Amino acid sequence: MIQISLRIVAAMLCSAALPGPARSDAYLADFSYPYDVARMEFRSQGQDLWMSYMDIAPKMPNGRTVVLLHGKNFCGATWESVIGALSGAGYRVVVPDQIGFCRSAKPRAYQYSLHQLAANTHALIEKLGIEKPIILGHSMGGMLGIRYALMYPDQTAALVLVNPIGLEDWKAEGVPLVTIDELYAREKKTSAETIKKYQHKVYYHGNWRPEYDRWVDMLASMYAGKGGDLVAWSQALTSDMVLSQPVIYEVGELRVPTLMLIGMKDTTAIGRDRTTPEVAKTLGDYAALAPQVAAQIKGSKLVTFPELGHSPQVEDPSRFNAALVQSLGALLQ
Repeated sequence: MIQISLRIVAAMLCSAALPGPARSDAYLADFSYPYDVARMEFRSQGQDLWMSYMDIAPKMPNGRTVVLLHGKNFCGATWESVIGALSGAGYRVVVPDQIGFCRSAKPRAYQYSLHQLAANTHALIEKLGIEKPIILGHSMGGMLGIRYALMYPDQTAALVLVNPIGLEDWKAEGVPLVTIDELYAREKKTSAETIKKYQHKVYYHGNWRPEYDRWVDMLASMYAGKGGDLVAWSQALTSDMVLSQPVIYEVGELRVPTLMLIGMKDTTAIGRDRTTPEVAKTLGDYAALAPQVAAQIKGSKLVTFPELGHSPQVEDPSRFNAALVQSLGALLQ
């Protein structure tokens, strides 16, 4: 009986050690980030806030820093494989969670704008003593990266865009705007199932791999845990920001070296479900949009991944990272 009991206890301990879905609150307290997380305390819009970030030093520095900007349905942690590749190539890598997202403050009353988030990011960069970083943004982070480079052209060494959303103005194309209350009601319905269903169809063009589940669990845990209502509200506010502040009309004004890395099977178009079927099928065609936008950015370089979708860095990390390091090196020569 003693031997049986010991085996049972041992099995229970092993089971407890196995990684499972994140059990977290609104700030991902129980989700493991790949590197140590620090905070920048600051005041913004009359409030005491904090911006969480990772700051990874390379073993053999090349003297350059890359700042990674996450997308709306992502966190700084999602950059895990990219951080390793860039750090291994000699880059210092700084990875913030934007205000309203993941491990950073989520003020209930905040005027979200790409301009404000860019200013917050610039404050972090200045605090860390970084001069002329490379700004690399994915999805919503691509929109933010464009705004940052427009605001601080002389302080930006280069801009890298990974499947940025906003390569078209959805409202101008026929997607109606909605109220914050309507966006909030939709966010309140978010679950692991709805996240996975959306990403399976839009991000990964009908393909799914078990390793994607980790990122679904990360997002879903914030909605399901304590403070989930605040997460839904923050996401509603930032959705309104994305929908009402297009950057596509200004891409021709970019004056920094620009690299675009695009998964051509991407079909992301926020609000597609609110327009007519005829309009919906014309939206989010990255295979057409990416070359059109690249042509508007003087001297830009376009690298495409024909078989990949919205998150090429997640879908095929080794291929994406190799292309990123090689293309970024060529861009900076």
